[in-house]
Amino acid sequence: MQKTVPNHYFHFTRRERNAILVLLIFVGMIALFPFIAGYFHKEKRPVVNDSEVLAAFSQVKQKDSSYRNYQHNAFKQDWKNTAGYPGKATKQAEHNFFSFDPNTLPVDGWRKLGLREKTIATIQKYLSKGGKFRKAEDIKKIWGIDEQLSEALMPYVQIQDGTDEHPFSKRDFSTNISMPRFEVIDINTADTSAWISLPGIGSKLANRIVDFREKLGGFYSINQVAETYGLPDSVFNKIRSRLNPGNFSVKKININTAPLDELKAHPYIRYKLAGQVLQYRNQHGSFKNVTDIKKIMAVSEELYARLEPYLSVD
Repeated sequence: MQKTVPNHYFHFTRRERNAILVLLIFVGMIALFPFIAGYFHKEKRPVVNDSEVLAAFSQVKQKDSSYRNYQHNAFKQDWKNTAGYPGKATKQAEHNFFSFDPNTLPVDGWRKLGLREKTIATIQKYLSKGGKFRKAEDIKKIWGIDEQLSEALMPYVQIQDGTDEHPFSKRDFSTNISMPRFEVIDINTADTSAWISLPGIGSKLANRIVDFREKLGGFYSINQVAETYGLPDSVFNKIRSRLNPGNFSVKKININTAPLDELKAHPYIRYKLAGQVLQYRNQHGSFKNVTDIKKIMAVSEELYARLEPYLSVD
C-alpha cells in the first residue's frame, strides 16, 4: 500500500506566511545593501583635459627643481643644518663645531663634527698605527672626507704639541709688562678646588668631574673631561686650553679576574657588558689578549677604542 504524506506538513497559517515573507524581504535587503550603498556613494571623477595635466606637471617639475637648488645651496652655506655626506641622503642632525685636536679627539667628537662612520674608522686606524696630524691642512688628507667639510673644520683645528705657551702667558717685551698668567691644571691630579678655579665650573661640576675620573680610573685624554654628565660643551671649550693631561697612568681592570661589581662600576662597561664578560669567561676561558673582548658582540670598534687603555689580561 502506498504511503501518503500528511497535508498538515505543507500547510501554513496566515500569520506564518506573513512572517516568512518579512524574513525573505529582510534577507534580500541585506544581500543588496553593498550594491545600493556603492551606487549612492559613487564619486564622479572630474574631467581634465590634456592641457591642464601638462600645466600641472610643469609646475610640479619647476618646484622640484627649485627645491633641489635650495637644498644644494643650503648645504654649502650651513654645515650645521646638514648631516652626512654630499650625494647621500641622511636624516637631519644638529652639529656642533668646536675647537679640537685631531690627534686626541674621541669618536663621539668626530661624529659631532659631521664625519661618517667609515671616515672616523679610517682616522682611528691611522692614529693607532702611529700617524699624527701636524698642521690643520692635514685634515684635507683624510680619505673620504668632503672638501667643503674639511674647509669648514680647518679654523677649529688646534694641534697641541706641548711647545706652545698659553697666549695669555706670553711676555710683552715692547712694554716690559707681563700679561696675567692663567693657571693650567693637571686633569688627573687636580682636586675640586682646582677645578672650581676654572671659568664656568662650580662645586657641583667639580665634584662630578672628580667622581667621573675616579670611576674611570683616570683620564687618558683631555676630551674625556667633556664626557662628564652636565658639563656644557661651551664651558668645556672655554677651559680646554687650561687643561693638561700630565703623565697619566690609568687604573687598569683585569678582565680575566675582575668580579662583576668591579666591572659594572666602570662608566664604559656598566652592568650589561660586565655580565657578558663573565659569560664569555665561563664559556671560553680566559681572554688571551685585550683585543679578544671584541669577540663579544656588544663591543663595537668605538667602544673598544674607549675601553682599551683601561683593560689588561695580566
